[in-house]
Amino acid sequence: MLKTILLFFVLGISFMAYSQTLTLTNIESNEPIELVSIMSDHPNAFTTTNTMGQADISAFQGSNKIEIRRLGYKTEIKSFEELSASNYLINLTPSSAAFDEVVVSATRWNQSSSNTPSKISSITPKEVALNNPQTAADLLGSSGEVFIQKSQQGGGSPMIRGFATNRLLYTIDGVRMNSAIFRAGNLQNVISLDPFAIQKTEVFFGPGSVIYGSDAIGGVMSFQTIQPQLSLQNKTLVKGKAVSRFSSANNEFSNHFDVNVGGKKWSSVTSFTFNKYGDLQMGAHGPAEYLKPFYVQRIDNIDQVIENPKPQVQNPSGYSQINMMQKVRFSPNNYWDFQYGFHYSKTSAYSRYDRLIETQSNGLPVSAVWNYGPQLWMMNHLSILHQKDTKIYDKLAIQLAQQTFEESRIDRRFNHHRLRTNLENVQAFSMNVDLEKNIQKHRLFYGAEYVLNDVNSLGKCS
Repeated sequence: MLKTILLFFVLGISFMAYSQTLTLTNIESNEPIELVSIMSDHPNAFTTTNTMGQADISAFQGSNKIEIRRLGYKTEIKSFEELSASNYLINLTPSSAAFDEVVVSATRWNQSSSNTPSKISSITPKEVALNNPQTAADLLGSSGEVFIQKSQQGGGSPMIRGFATNRLLYTIDGVRMNSAIFRAGNLQNVISLDPFAIQKTEVFFGPGSVIYGSDAIGGVMSFQTIQPQLSLQNKTLVKGKAVSRFSSANNEFSNHFDVNVGGKKWSSVTSFTFNKYGDLQMGAHGPAEYLKPFYVQRIDNIDQVIENPKPQVQNPSGYSQINMMQKVRFSPNNYWDFQYGFHYSKTSAYSRYDRLIETQSNGLPVSAVWNYGPQLWMMNHLSILHQKDTKIYDKLAIQLAQQTFEESRIDRRFNHHRLRTNLENVQAFSMNVDLEKNIQKHRLFYGAEYVLNDVNSLGKCS
């Protein structure tokens, strides 16, 4: 008899745990809807649906107002009891005029865009798949609201409302990418990010210095990479994708794969991308001053000007790049969430094309060599999230990060023997503590940030 009671008790717990898994589908196609935002103020909770359109809403128990939002669908507002009465199955209706969505760049927390006073533009995975950008700089440019200065392949310096470089801030999963060597001149650090591994991009227009520091005076570009997803069922969640691409404009070959493996409490996501770009070929009707009628080769220790048989081919301008990402997530209960992420990006050396087409008064090139050396970016990132109503906070986020930056410039004037190299290496350490507290009808955001940069700069002539 005791065994029977225990069996029914276990089955009852299993049924309750399963029954609190909300499933959201398209009312027209009955297909599951991914990345639907589900939020509540009392209790303070937030989650999103996985690829199966499912989300664990046990943390929302007792809520009288649960907002269910997804760009392109009508917003639904339900109580927990109403969700329970519907057997935790909700059909969302597509809407052609749904502009309200959830953003994080305004306050570092997930919140409705209607509650933010500044303009925020989002680039969704669907838009990325449609535009198919080659680099993260092209991804930003595809928004139509960020101007990208690009002197050569491997370039891409964003500009927002006249602000650029060290007046704009990049964040990756909430961690600042800007370092002490971000200069006033054009920067190409954004290409270190892998567009295939970016889940969502937000562009925050206007000053963001109160939240992000003085270098965010012109705006913030917030990149959220793929997040490990937990399984909401009794079986392991395994999903992934693979992409292979060729572009004839620059003989680009790109290969990418990512895979997510998730259990009840543990999950991981692995991403790998390799890009190889050949020399870029211009269109037939471009300005003549950008043609490349020559290129320089070093023969017997003497620079030789070689006629380019195809002036529309920007020789040399090709390069290659590798990106890797590994994330591990542990969520022991509804209150705690731990994530560790490792990011690695490295390019080959690539030429600065606008300098290599400059000529002297006698018609000879100004520079024989003008290259950016291999650009390296690596990040180790640990994030801790705690969501529980306390006297001090309702939400607590701690982010610890260590980043390595390495970049160089290599140049030599035509028929000169001195090759100049400037190498910069930065070890950047940061810690962020962000808290949120609801006080009656008001919401308080506060926190602290610590940043340390160890810079090593080396210049030499050889």
